[in-house]
Order: sequence, then structure tokens, then C-alpha cells
Amino acid sequence: MRLAHVALWTLDLDAAVAFWRRHFDADVGELYESRNRPGFRSRFIRLPDGGAIELMAGPWVEAASPAERAGWDHVAVSLGSDAAVDALADRCRDDGCLLSGPRRTGDGFYEAVVAAPDGTRIEIMS
Repeated sequence: MRLAHVALWTLDLDAAVAFWRRHFDADVGELYESRNRPGFRSRFIRLPDGGAIELMAGPWVEAASPAERAGWDHVAVSLGSDAAVDALADRCRDDGCLLSGPRRTGDGFYEAVVAAPDGTRIEIMS
């Protein structure tokens, strides 16, 4: 059994797609617009080494409160090396979307945290 994809609501589908394409070299699928749920739009993105995310938007989606809440907290993307984490963290710092710089966590992971345009947190790890 394998996880087919995860789905994330976003406020700005185009900005989210551009972010994943620019920073993660994601392959972006065609736009889907639902006939059954007017206003629902989504696009699948696929990461180069596997994994898919469905980015979804609709006029009913609201900005999340800044407080932590029940539900999924972040998406983690493995980049394969500490050097790759450092390089992407530097690019994200330049773009203003780095939340937490590279560090070794207490459980031994090397990671940084970046934010998608809608605030979704993404752990980038080696």
C-alpha cells in the first residue's frame, strides 16, 4: 500500500503552484474545475522523486488563524542531503519565505521550515 497523494487547501492556487514549481521543481498537472462544486479548482503537483500533492482552492476557503489547530500541520519534503537543504533554505531566505533556518533537530534530522504563499509550512529535510 502507498499513499497516493495529500491535499492542501490554498487561498491562491496560482501562487501555490508557482511556489512548488520554483522551489521544488514540481511537475504541475492541468487545472481541474469542478462541474459539481462551482468554484472548486485544483491542480496536482508531482515532486521529482515521487509524491503528489493536490492543491485545492475555492471561494469558501478562509485564511487560517495564526494559532495551531487540529488537522495536518505541515508537509515534509526530503531533499536528499544537508547541502540541498542549505541551498533551498538560502533561496527561500532571499524570497522571504524561510521560517526557520537549517538545524539538526533533537531526534537527529537536518531540516529547515519554509512557508508557501498561503502560510502552509513545509519542512525541507535531508
